[in-house]
Amino acid sequence: MSKLFLGVDTSNYTTSIALCSHGRIIKSVRKLLPVKDGEKGLRQSDAVFLHTKALPELCEELFSCSEYKKENLAAVGVSFAPRDEAGSYMPCFLAGISFAKAVSASHNIPLYEFSHQSGHIRSGVYSCGVSTNVFEKEFISFHVSGGTTEALLVKPTGAYYEYKIIGGTNDASAGQIIDRAGVLSGLSFPCGKALDELSQRADKKLTPFTSMNGTYFSLSGLQNKYEKYISDGESVSNASRFVFESIARTLEKCTKNIRDEYGNLAVLYAGGVMSNSVIREQLSKLDNTYFASYELSCDNACGTALLCEDKFNS
Repeated sequence: MSKLFLGVDTSNYTTSIALCSHGRIIKSVRKLLPVKDGEKGLRQSDAVFLHTKALPELCEELFSCSEYKKENLAAVGVSFAPRDEAGSYMPCFLAGISFAKAVSASHNIPLYEFSHQSGHIRSGVYSCGVSTNVFEKEFISFHVSGGTTEALLVKPTGAYYEYKIIGGTNDASAGQIIDRAGVLSGLSFPCGKALDELSQRADKKLTPFTSMNGTYFSLSGLQNKYEKYISDGESVSNASRFVFESIARTLEKCTKNIRDEYGNLAVLYAGGVMSNSVIREQLSKLDNTYFASYELSCDNACGTALLCEDKFNS
């Protein structure tokens, strides 16, 4: 009998569930939560409602796969908070926790809780295309998304990760800057994919902007620069390319500064922003760097399912 492990993640903008077995993702399904035109995000109360509504639909789709057998489901893992540190909390994760508890109770199987950030690290390790041996010792992980832009020093400890923040943004996240730029230019939220496509049409290179202070940086000035370019008549394509190249250069400098302090450790980049083609191309020029797959860069339950199996077998 092949044991199955269920992962559940309800981040602020994506409902996601996944099944894995023997360290391999069998199937994952997700749904992007709708945001009204012109809005820059979701209220937490709306996110909880939309997650609660989406979970039964996704569950039906996931459990319809041929590999699923109810009697083989051995444990369920769920994202309970953004980070592992005390006080880390967002109401949107309550929808996933309630669903996971219901599955755990109805199947009489263990329930394990993991942070959303740990899930991103685990899915990145799984999908980056290299042997996991690279990440069996201390490494650096960047989590770059709509809610987070941080650099972490990560220590694998069995089924969990111990990590501490060693760099990142002092103000807005990279994803926030991208979405604000997109909404300003009339795109629907979230704007990353559409703005990426527009940036591919750029016909002029604008000098990237960075504001560094050691391993930390500020991104709010980048938003101001974008707004100035647009108000001065610059094309959205050129201005959006400027945003992505500025974020890429900032992350590159941050990586180099961290390595100056901590040594030439392997670096793993994950989070929704890391699916951007411009940013990945720039950072891939650095040695000993790895990326979560395009599919698993964005919010997903795959990492949580894999952590669940790791914990069950530990």
